[in-house]
Amino acid sequence: MAAALLGRAAGLGLGLLTAAGGRRLLRCGPGAAPPERGPGTLLGGAAVCGAERGLSRGISSAQRPKRPLTAYLRFVMDNRPAFREQNPGVSNLELIKKLAGAWRELPASQKQVYEEAKKTDWKRYGEQMAAYKAQLTPAQAAALKEERRKQLAKRRSIKAKRELSLLGKPKRARTGFNIFLSENYQESEGVSPVAKMKKLFDAWQKLSPSQKQPYLQLAQDDKVRYENEMKSWEAKMIEMGRADLVRSTKQRLKQKPAETAKKAEPAKASSSGKKAKLKKSEE
Repeated sequence: MAAALLGRAAGLGLGLLTAAGGRRLLRCGPGAAPPERGPGTLLGGAAVCGAERGLSRGISSAQRPKRPLTAYLRFVMDNRPAFREQNPGVSNLELIKKLAGAWRELPASQKQVYEEAKKTDWKRYGEQMAAYKAQLTPAQAAALKEERRKQLAKRRSIKAKRELSLLGKPKRARTGFNIFLSENYQESEGVSPVAKMKKLFDAWQKLSPSQKQPYLQLAQDDKVRYENEMKSWEAKMIEMGRADLVRSTKQRLKQKPAETAKKAEPAKASSSGKKAKLKKSEE
């Protein structure tokens, strides 16, 4: 039970630290989706974790064919050295912005060269993948399919979160432990983030109810803030024609089970009373 709570607390805490402390802890491993690429994406440093993405059951990731580059990335790889030589003092981000601008202004006839090269590589990639899959056992093929499913789900999740961020969706309310964590993480001792998290979780568990109360009150205030901001944001989304982003009634009820139960009790009692009176009059 404690281990499960610690895992959940760690997940909440890491997200908080990203926002509050500027820390970014990456999760790596099989099923982790690679960063999406496109115009404006900074090359170099994208593969931060370097974790193996090989399949389970002994399949080496080195044996799996590599996905071809997009037409835009081909253009970047071809022209980055020249752009760097022409702009020695600019940052990597500025350099990529210049390359992205050059790609947008590139004539269609020149872009077509990169598009054709991409098509050729994709055809070769399809043949290589077919040969690669042919050598897999049924268990390995199932593992490959599951890995791909997780990657696609991860990409969809990242895309959805990015869209919500651009649309200004309010940040979720913090828990009492989140707030306690943000206030004490920097001063906490520990050789690793996990060690710090464990120590702070143990410290939180040892706090008396009166010591936890200020954090719980702040969490309750933040919950009110979140609900108010969400109502305004959802009204704005409906006006924009994005009702698909509005929480359903079922989701709202889940977020306020206690309040819903209290409101339901008087209504239920009133309904029962009416039914009893109606039955008595019929008799």
